[in-house]
Amino acid sequence: MSPSGRNVPAPSPVFFAATPGEAPRPGDLYTQSRLGQVGAPTPRLSVEQASYAYSAGGSQASEFTLEATSFHARQGELVAILGPNASGKSTLLKLIAGTFEPLSGRVLLDGFETARLDSRTRAQRIAVVLQESQLLFPCRAWEFVLQGRHPYGRSLRFASDADVNIASSALEQVAAGRLASRWMDQISGGEKQRVILARALAQQPLLLLLDEPTLHLDIGAQVGLLENLRRLAAENRYTIVVVTHELALAGEYADQVVLLHRGKCLRVGPPAAVYQRDLLEQVFETTLAVELGPTGRPRVSVLGK
Repeated sequence: MSPSGRNVPAPSPVFFAATPGEAPRPGDLYTQSRLGQVGAPTPRLSVEQASYAYSAGGSQASEFTLEATSFHARQGELVAILGPNASGKSTLLKLIAGTFEPLSGRVLLDGFETARLDSRTRAQRIAVVLQESQLLFPCRAWEFVLQGRHPYGRSLRFASDADVNIASSALEQVAAGRLASRWMDQISGGEKQRVILARALAQQPLLLLLDEPTLHLDIGAQVGLLENLRRLAAENRYTIVVVTHELALAGEYADQVVLLHRGKCLRVGPPAAVYQRDLLEQVFETTLAVELGPTGRPRVSVLGK
């Protein structure tokens, strides 16, 4: 089987409206607010006082605790979870993905707790791009992307024409169509990251989560990836959450920043509000210069220890 050469419209999330008397389902664009107001838009993603602790076992104290953290994200928004190593970024991402169940609080995707979704529904709603995507066997790029259709299929069945078209479209969305027939172990790091992102898009998710996606990429590939994410959020109305320690990239491309330090959420808001020099110097333990660029976004320079 080979990928289709036809131009296929970019896949986008499908939203459903609950009929009168029917409970809202994942994907509902509008749900009834807690105040009883019908038709009011609600955040797609709600992290409400979510916490988590890694236990060393027995009666020993927790090895690491992510304290209660809250933020909300709407359709089309890109949120950066920012902080140095061991600040709790990946733990928070796993809570959002539903991989971990919160010790307290909850994480809601369109009103449903992510940790309580069955694995198939979760994979259809949430796509996760990890730091490293190991190749278990040799495959071409289009075959790798086709794996993103697994949550929609049945066991022991071949991919449908629709699956192949969606995979081809996902490659085009990230400007990787020319890589379709290339072997995954023969492409560059930046090209591989685009193909991995295409596999996530082939899931047609509502929520896209990326853990340190710019790791091991040169600066050109980093900028290209973030510009792609920014465009995908705007065009397809994805909600995107990116874990990063890259101050400059988060400041330039994120709508919101969640700043973590040693398991504590210190501040949440637009980059210009979060990027206070004294606060960032405390978190990243280095001397910084912070100024607003012509677009109103903060620019950060490292001055040294």
